[in-house]
Amino acid sequence: MIIFQILAICGMLSPIVYTAMWIYCGSLDSDYSHIRVDISSLFAVDAPNKRLAQSFIILSSVLLFVFYIGLHEGINDGGGSIVGPILFLISSILGILVAFFFPLDTGGEIKTLRGKMHIILVAASGILIIAGMMALWLRLQLISVWSAFAIYSLISAIVSLILIIISGIFATSNYRGLLERIGVSPYQLYYFVLSLMIFLNN
Repeated sequence: MIIFQILAICGMLSPIVYTAMWIYCGSLDSDYSHIRVDISSLFAVDAPNKRLAQSFIILSSVLLFVFYIGLHEGINDGGGSIVGPILFLISSILGILVAFFFPLDTGGEIKTLRGKMHIILVAASGILIIAGMMALWLRLQLISVWSAFAIYSLISAIVSLILIIISGIFATSNYRGLLERIGVSPYQLYYFVLSLMIFLNN
């Protein structure tokens, strides 16, 4: 159905917008280092290009939310558990809340309740996404047209979890920004591939 293809396009655009945000907004600030500084600092309180970066993040989060609204019905396997799509939908809502209301504190610090909520919601969103990947693996592994994606979903969940742990261990290192970018890459690629599968199978 055309509606699912439209929603899938929204899903494919989301990681593109997100990646364009940190590349472009990061390039506008000569003092910003993609290797040392995390992505969230681009829209922290008093960041030089906060509103521009925040606009990108909001757009990316809303596009993902719109996509997830139709995810359950868009997976044309004749039904199945709604757990995965629900987990993804909740994670996207958390992303929207972060984008609108919970930027990091000035200088990308974590001092106020707002800054702490940023970390909590981002971490919760990441965990929900990994759980959603696992749920889709369980749902789709026996569906012929989706079986290869089911394996990809399982691999993405494992890789994402490993990278989250590594990023957490080295969160205060001089490679924080680089590790975060590597860490979010499986998520962003997963959104695109899932959206593409919905597009191709509807």
